[in-house]
Amino acid sequence: MIKPHGADELKPLFVYDTEQHHALNKEAESLPSIVVSSAAAANAVMLGGGYFTPLTGYMNLADSLSVAENLHTADGLFWPVPIINLMPSAEGVEAGSRIALRDPNVEGNPVLAIMDVEAVESVSDEQIDFMAENIFGTLDMDHPGVKTFKSQGNVLLSGPIQVLNFSYFQDDFPDTFRTAVEIRNEMAERGWEKVVAFQTRNPMHRAHEELCRMAMEDLGTDGILIHMLLGKLKAGDIPAHVRDAAIRKMVEVYFPKNTVMITGYGFDMLYAGPREAVLHAVFRQNCGCTHLIVGRDHAGVGDYYGGFDAQTIFDEKVPAGALEIDIYRADHTAYSKKLNKVVMMRDAPDHEKEDFVLLSGTKVREMLGNGIAPPPEFSRPEVAQILMDYYQIEG
Repeated sequence: MIKPHGADELKPLFVYDTEQHHALNKEAESLPSIVVSSAAAANAVMLGGGYFTPLTGYMNLADSLSVAENLHTADGLFWPVPIINLMPSAEGVEAGSRIALRDPNVEGNPVLAIMDVEAVESVSDEQIDFMAENIFGTLDMDHPGVKTFKSQGNVLLSGPIQVLNFSYFQDDFPDTFRTAVEIRNEMAERGWEKVVAFQTRNPMHRAHEELCRMAMEDLGTDGILIHMLLGKLKAGDIPAHVRDAAIRKMVEVYFPKNTVMITGYGFDMLYAGPREAVLHAVFRQNCGCTHLIVGRDHAGVGDYYGGFDAQTIFDEKVPAGALEIDIYRADHTAYSKKLNKVVMMRDAPDHEKEDFVLLSGTKVREMLGNGIAPPPEFSRPEVAQILMDYYQIEG
């Protein structure tokens, strides 16, 4: 199986030893504690599950600035976005402190992790802007990622952590949430060596389904990992439980058995386009995937990124040998009326726009909200039904 990033084996920061876990939970009761941001909590969940191997905790300011600008830490580890714990203030916390990090997303703010604080650093507004502009390519506060990043505060806590739970993800999504450790183990059990990952934060329509099939056939993989984001999204995005049901139905009806693993990860969407695509590649390699599908406007939002910026970044900013995972580059896929099948648009140069079944996300949401199923060339009827039921309850 492919090696994890920057290490020979996964380094999950979750405390698996039962006695140690119990002792740390008890210790946490007497430690000074802070409620972290949702972004910092999501980082802890990803660190806990081994997704962010080989990191041992939150980055300091030097590493964060270096990663934002050059995609590597001060000591040279390739990494695409800063993994940080920014706070509005940290009174009473100093370097050398041991503190409990509390979860902002679970009632009662239970302890999520214990942190050995190595540094408490003040981050200037200019440094926050420098990082944001490098990560997101803009400082526009209408960009949801920029808004979240810039609203966390100016105090940076760095140091190693020991993770005690996976926030709300395990309880809310028991059938779907998986750590990188669990995904690797399941791949090994299935005998999968060559695996292509499909990232999604949306329900999958015919074009996505066929794209997975094309990638599997073109690459000759043993299976597909459909890996969905389960954390916080922007307003208007379809909630995880609805998306999960729609994807499961599509796989159950339209894919052969033992060719697809449906899993999810606990992270808040950054909407960082190209940088997030590279982060997706890093943690899919940590999951055991040999390939990641990167399509048009991968992890994008609005018009902030060019259609294929998330592919070209792998040529322009990812040094040769930095990652072992390969990218499967996809064009926009759509149903061809001429060929009666889904194709990549670049593979049909003789087609005009009207030769494809093309529907905007807005148009699809409008149809579903009115109880009208999109055409079967666009959306499988079983999937459309689940989405219509959701929109009509919401409407």
